[in-house]
Amino acid sequence: MNSTTSKNKKNLRLWAVIFWIIVWQLLSIYLDSDILLASPIKVLKSLVGMLGVISFWQSILFTFIRIFTGLIIANVLGVIFAAISYVYTPFKELISVPVAVIKSTPVASFIILVLIWIPSRNLSVFIAFLMAFPVIYTNILQGLTEMDGKMLEMAQVFKIPFKRKLRFIYVPEVIPYYRAAANLSNGLSFKAGIAAEIIGLPRGSIGERLYEAKIYLNTPELFAWTIVIIVLSIVFNRAFSAVINLLMNKLEGR
Repeated sequence: MNSTTSKNKKNLRLWAVIFWIIVWQLLSIYLDSDILLASPIKVLKSLVGMLGVISFWQSILFTFIRIFTGLIIANVLGVIFAAISYVYTPFKELISVPVAVIKSTPVASFIILVLIWIPSRNLSVFIAFLMAFPVIYTNILQGLTEMDGKMLEMAQVFKIPFKRKLRFIYVPEVIPYYRAAANLSNGLSFKAGIAAEIIGLPRGSIGERLYEAKIYLNTPELFAWTIVIIVLSIVFNRAFSAVINLLMNKLEGR
């Protein structure tokens, strides 16, 4: 993609964002109620005010660490389980049952059930893991099963060592599937993890702050926290993609 096309896309996105902010402002003027819909200006003022409070950053750190931990565990186990399933069919059949259950069970049901077993402080870790694991596992397994058979046969004929096959065949073939899975699971985990905090209300979390804003009908703060969650998810996704690209460049010797 050349720089002109990239610039045009950015301009298009900026135009769309400005359009919806204007619609938001007009709706807030029409409703004339901060409880129903706070204006963008009041939300921005609320957000700026929150930036100078230490507890604001502590809540972000609390939630981010736990959701990130759940994502890391899901990524590691998802890759390991997919590799085992690829080489050992009985394990694939065995693991397919819990994966199917996790995919079909509503998030709210898991949140309520897990609250019985673990403290609310660690609830978002487990929920983030549950949301990410099936996506990572399924995509990695699909990438492995759809690999070029001829390339694997060639590697076998020339007796290429496993480390070189892993670096130059398996990883480049699977990485697009993994990248797609990571982008999807990151967003799901952030949304589900914070939803879990709203139900479990662990002290010092973003979920607790959202719930308090709702209880006290502080709509500007509610919107401000929502913006924080969106930005946090986007930044994490882009940082994660940058790390994946960096690893791929190192593997390819760039």
